[in-house]
Amino acid sequence: MEYSDFIHNIKPIACVISVDLLPNGEYGEIRILDANDRYRQTVIDDPSKFIKDTPYTDWIRRDHNFEGMIFETVDTGKPLHAYVDAAFFKAWMELYMMPLISPFEDKACVLFSYDMTPKADADKLSDVSPEAAAFVLQACIKLRETPDFNQAANSVVADIREFCNSRHCTILLTDFEKRSCSVFADDFVQDGIEPPMEHFLNDHFFELIETWPRLIDGSNCFIINNENEWNHARSISPEWAASLESANVKNIVIYPLISNEETIAYIWAVDFDRDKTLRIKEVMELTTFLLTAEISNHLMVEKMKIMSSTDLLTGVLNRNAMNNRISSNDNGEDLIGLPFGVFFVDVNGLKVVNDTKGHIAGDELLKDVSNTLVEIFGGHEIYRVGGDEFLVMTIGVDQKRFEELEKELMSKAERPGHAKYAYGSYYCGDSKDIRKAMQIADGKMYENKEDFYKRHPELEWDRQMSRKNG
Repeated sequence: MEYSDFIHNIKPIACVISVDLLPNGEYGEIRILDANDRYRQTVIDDPSKFIKDTPYTDWIRRDHNFEGMIFETVDTGKPLHAYVDAAFFKAWMELYMMPLISPFEDKACVLFSYDMTPKADADKLSDVSPEAAAFVLQACIKLRETPDFNQAANSVVADIREFCNSRHCTILLTDFEKRSCSVFADDFVQDGIEPPMEHFLNDHFFELIETWPRLIDGSNCFIINNENEWNHARSISPEWAASLESANVKNIVIYPLISNEETIAYIWAVDFDRDKTLRIKEVMELTTFLLTAEISNHLMVEKMKIMSSTDLLTGVLNRNAMNNRISSNDNGEDLIGLPFGVFFVDVNGLKVVNDTKGHIAGDELLKDVSNTLVEIFGGHEIYRVGGDEFLVMTIGVDQKRFEELEKELMSKAERPGHAKYAYGSYYCGDSKDIRKAMQIADGKMYENKEDFYKRHPELEWDRQMSRKNG
């Protein structure tokens, strides 16, 4: 049977593809037997120069997801329809694959047709099976209606794992600039054998993640579901493939979550039900589309919260965060536990340095004092509350430990080669009046500062300017 007449009678972009059937039951080379003029025009300037029965990679870039769908069609003997994000082409593709009766004993044949648009079609995205639509609607409700977003994301991941009949499902946040990753949501079979994703993270794990874009290679996902795909994974990321095999992984589907052309996370399911591959892809594609938007928004909000409460120069909490902390205590929303202690710290000589050496040098003094405070009070609440002032609150610390911290703070106040500072402290064993404690510590700090300037009269001008500006 020849397909030349047949293919030229099809109006949409279309071609007939053959797949070599190998004696060991695996699939070999994929070739384009023939293509209509519309298809030829998409791969070559002069359609008359198109050569029939040639490897498909002679005309388009290799795409392992495309190959996987071809193999899926041959495997099942059923038509395949998908609407996918063709990331490499920055477009959306609606594709159709139809198994054909093959005239060859050692080849299978598939009709392939597609249409491509630069933007997603909402109608086509929503034209999904009732099962997929119900799943995505449920995920949307959970993400929007559950107050704790992380809890909602974990619930959605658990639903995905259950739908896929998978052993393990994870969302891993990624930061390619910082070369770091962290588990955002994780769900796995509770059999006492399967470990959480945190078990696999180490200092070198991001090196594996950096290979995934080459595995996905401009598509919207990567699947390892047969020996051809395993071989491809071994060729691109041998260490990752080996780690999967050592964990007895039989198959895996992995999707990147891309926002503003930046991969913010990956989601994957391990050892899913192969018989549900098409349904699983449909659900995960739509859920990934939703999760990308929701997680991106969540990360932006969290970043804004951090920026609104963090001093950008020193990295400690800022005055706004302190005000919110005190207000929360005053109105009973977040009480400061007893016992607590307060330290006020003021940088000495900052005005002189700013005026004689410049503000960059002054900033270095502030960062040096901040680093000292973090070194001493790491784990406690440290705030930069003014131009040269810091506040530290030690909550739940007994008086002995408070005095040890004060002794260390005092020992580093005038270290050679470091910024100098004055401090004042107050320990509250039973009083709940945080404002009174701060007032007393602030007064002691100014007494300490006066003593410093008496011992350093060359900095008297700085003291006067500090009083004037304070």
